[in-house]
Amino acid sequence: MADRAWPPLFVIAVEILLLALFCGASAGDRDPSYRDCVESCQSSGCIGDLCFSSCNASTFSGKKEEEPIYLSITRWDCPSECRYQCMTRREDERALAGGKPVKYHGKWPFDRIYGVQEPAAVFFSLLNLFAHVWGLGSFLSTVYYELPRGRKGPYYEFVGLWTVYGLLSIHSWFWSVVFHTRDTPVHESWDYSSAVATLGFSLILAITRTLSIKTEAARVMVSAPCIGFIATHICYLNFYEFDYGWNMIVCVVMGLSQLLFWLVWAIVSKHPSRLKVWTVGLGTLGAMLLELYDFPPLGGQFDAHSLWHLGTIPLTFLWWSFVKDDAVARTSRLVKRNQTVKKVE
Repeated sequence: MADRAWPPLFVIAVEILLLALFCGASAGDRDPSYRDCVESCQSSGCIGDLCFSSCNASTFSGKKEEEPIYLSITRWDCPSECRYQCMTRREDERALAGGKPVKYHGKWPFDRIYGVQEPAAVFFSLLNLFAHVWGLGSFLSTVYYELPRGRKGPYYEFVGLWTVYGLLSIHSWFWSVVFHTRDTPVHESWDYSSAVATLGFSLILAITRTLSIKTEAARVMVSAPCIGFIATHICYLNFYEFDYGWNMIVCVVMGLSQLLFWLVWAIVSKHPSRLKVWTVGLGTLGAMLLELYDFPPLGGQFDAHSLWHLGTIPLTFLWWSFVKDDAVARTSRLVKRNQTVKKVE
């Protein structure tokens, strides 16, 4: 479900919070007509005269539909196919009666395309993934090929942390793509776990950068308890109980904590690019308001959640622009300091 340091990271915390709020039983899957349709479909393999080969029913009362290969690739089995087909038919009936769309199993009814469950969210997640790939590549190119380097490597002390952050963000958005392509328990687990890992590391990064912690011993003291807690939390979710409420609390606390670190740092540091931090922060809050508004998908594709993903794309580019600016400013300061020391000597 984002870090995606604080803003893109806070994006993940908000996303997990909203996923937790909207998961569970919804009006659509409580509808008796929908429930009867799904139950009948799973037992007979058919809805009316249309039957599905994925159900492998012993007898078919109607015309058997040979399902396209992309439905198998995206893992649409009998239960999920029945739920989707019953949902679309029930929504058609609701529209004819003048009713409004309702959620099913915590999600709005989307029109799938070639087996992709939420095409718009998948597309925007891919763009976010690309934004992080571009941002990380641009940052590394700046640090290693454009800025002066010392005997032991780049002057910028936080290049390793930002590299790990970028890789975790790319990994997180990859699973966002997979999860929105097909919502399955395994995909949901990987999506949440990767988001939590990215969120937790972003907190470590926020503390380390804003407090300018440079020694390895001090960094270990900061990161070790955080990594231990994050690993324990992920194991708890995957091997003991997938507790949405507890996960929501953990992620919001981590998101707000790093928000506080970056916000205070932007005020007191007088960093030349501090306005970018504020812009990304305010932009994230604005996108969050869009998500909280929540509305049925326009054209069967664009709901508030997918537009939330759209809004984070320019914020991600701006955030990586700040990261590069930070590397340039910090390197320039250290180079001048070294030159001054040499002159004194």
